[in-house]
Amino acid sequence: VRGEYREYHRDFRPGRDSRGNANGRDIKTATTKDFLKWPDPAWLSYSPGRVSELYTNQVIPYYRAPHIFLGFPTRYVDRGWTESARKLPQLDYRQLRASSNEREGTAMTDGMFMSSRDGLNFNVWPESFIRPGLWDTGGWFYGDNYQNWGLVETASHLEGAPDELSVYVTEAHEQMDITERLRRHTLRIDGFVSVQGKLSGGQFVTRPVVFEGGELVINFSSSAGSTIRVEVQNALGYALPGFALEDCHDIFGDDLERVVSWRGDGDLAALAGTPVRLRFELKDADLYAFKFRS
Repeated sequence: VRGEYREYHRDFRPGRDSRGNANGRDIKTATTKDFLKWPDPAWLSYSPGRVSELYTNQVIPYYRAPHIFLGFPTRYVDRGWTESARKLPQLDYRQLRASSNEREGTAMTDGMFMSSRDGLNFNVWPESFIRPGLWDTGGWFYGDNYQNWGLVETASHLEGAPDELSVYVTEAHEQMDITERLRRHTLRIDGFVSVQGKLSGGQFVTRPVVFEGGELVINFSSSAGSTIRVEVQNALGYALPGFALEDCHDIFGDDLERVVSWRGDGDLAALAGTPVRLRFELKDADLYAFKFRS
């Protein structure tokens, strides 16, 4: 897509962050046109800010939108021998591992999620993407929950359901009497994050976008009592005739690509190539993605 090679690797960022925490493990990147001459790598930049020390990065172009980079870094956390740390699984073995290197007993790793449009500046979600899980699943040791590189589109086990995404994550790393293994996690296609509206309702408006095609489709999930409506506005934020919120048919269900329709003319082809804003109203629903198509 960009006509370039890009690499990501771990390094140790010196100094301390804005909150006074030691920077430690972090991610660098570099890009080249010929794969032979590489410039000095640069540290990634994070919005709203760096959340923790980061190990592996697992950055990929998303196969359904290759201009977008997705990353699944491993977060490194070491809180020492706290009360909760002593209640984690296999305390005796944890203390044995710590006898040669304390972090082997106290440190933990879990999975995070981030995305970028340019490969350098990432929006990182501070909440865990892959949690270690229940005590007995083998995920609470240092070295667990490293996600594989890449995503795999797989068939759902539910008859008639659309495909889903599979990710594979390490667990039971160097644990006593447990063989290290991969666990498969699944999620809906494009279902990494969502805008969620409570039953009381909420709205948001996009920045101006220029599109091609004549249909707007959304990836969403709702309850039986939910409502999603969409308004098409001009670049100044005024509703276009026939595409106001009250013109939109109520949307509910659970669909990867539902076509949005209005009581007037639902064909958006006449608006293609001109800047528009989309105003979404959500009630007890999650919106994962939207796109325009022919």
